[in-house]
Amino acid sequence: MGVFVDMLGRKVEIPHPPRRIISVVPSQTELLFDLGLNETVVGITKFCIHPNEWFRQKTRVGGTKNLSIEKIISLAPDLIIANKEENTKEQIEQLAESFPVWISDIKKLDDALIMIERISEIVDQTQMGIKISAEIRASFNELKLNNASKKVAYFIWHNPKMSIGNDTFINDMIERIGWVNVISHKERYPIVSDEELCAAKPDIVLLSSEPFPFKDRHILEYQALLPEAEIILVDGELFSWYGSRLLQSVQYFQILKQKVELS
Repeated sequence: MGVFVDMLGRKVEIPHPPRRIISVVPSQTELLFDLGLNETVVGITKFCIHPNEWFRQKTRVGGTKNLSIEKIISLAPDLIIANKEENTKEQIEQLAESFPVWISDIKKLDDALIMIERISEIVDQTQMGIKISAEIRASFNELKLNNASKKVAYFIWHNPKMSIGNDTFINDMIERIGWVNVISHKERYPIVSDEELCAAKPDIVLLSSEPFPFKDRHILEYQALLPEAEIILVDGELFSWYGSRLLQSVQYFQILKQKVELS
């Protein structure tokens, strides 16, 4: 057994290494796969779509905010890996009464890198975690900022229109691209009226693929509101998944920046 401090400052006693892990956070599930824990992970959520073989083969324990406590109990985990924002506090507290629960709290890239290294230590894959973290950090260090910052509005939901505030991981990604979030004066995930959006005058509107699956038909609605703005569908996973998928984010951001600059 070992005592590990999670990202909320909680001391969690965990078998070292754990042998029956349940991950209730999609981006952290993918990280566990990349750390080589195929036999160790026994449960995931229905939103843990990467890797596809785990999505098809592993036991699903409900959604991130609607977990099946009964199914989790039946799997007898010796570690549950959760997240402050993505999971429901009441359910996680209930699970923590019976199982070791390690909770992450991610708002910036540095938080994600800390999470990657801490989880890799817990599962006895420290060197692999350090390698993944270092590669992500190096890739972001190569992300060249624009001299002229574009004003951006990023949407995660439609009807109501829900954007992202200054204390979110997505906001940090936008700033690292070199752009300015026009909704950064608000916190968390604010609902934005059409009047507010028009007044903000974004140069670019980014419509995410998740959690709401924006499609081409939604571009027309935003274009009608903002005829001077460029409306772009973007891969939400590469803006919001804070595990090993970040290895792919910078290349995607560079291509996106080039597309905007050439338009």
